[in-house]
Amino acid sequence: MKKLFLAIAAFGIMSFAQAQTIESGSHSTTGYIKSDGTIENSSHSTVGYIKNDGTIENSSHSTIGYIKSNGTIENSSHSTVGYVKSDGTVENSSHSTIGYVKDNGTVENSSHSTIGYASGVKREWAAVVYFFFKFN
Repeated sequence: MKKLFLAIAAFGIMSFAQAQTIESGSHSTTGYIKSDGTIENSSHSTVGYIKNDGTIENSSHSTIGYIKSNGTIENSSHSTVGYVKSDGTVENSSHSTIGYVKDNGTVENSSHSTIGYASGVKREWAAVVYFFFKFN
């Protein structure tokens, strides 16, 4: 029984450790992104998903957008809503800079003011959460 309890506890710790924290500019936790692309709010309720193929879904598994391999972000109708450049620059569909996702996970608006932190999260995923889609 003790071994079973330890195994369950270890699994729980490993599962929790795989989630990366999404924070506001003031370092308050606003959500989590798990390594499998599940997006959770601060109460750990699932609010969306980013699938391995780049499909972005809401909590009901309805497709709300796509991340293309070239960094293009599209809505569910395949219209381009923005771009994530390899240097972390985030642009809207008109190629105007709307923000930045730094190597260390700091997320900045176009004026370089910090709006959040997403350390350990793929740049495209951070851009989706902070700039392109609302997950409630």
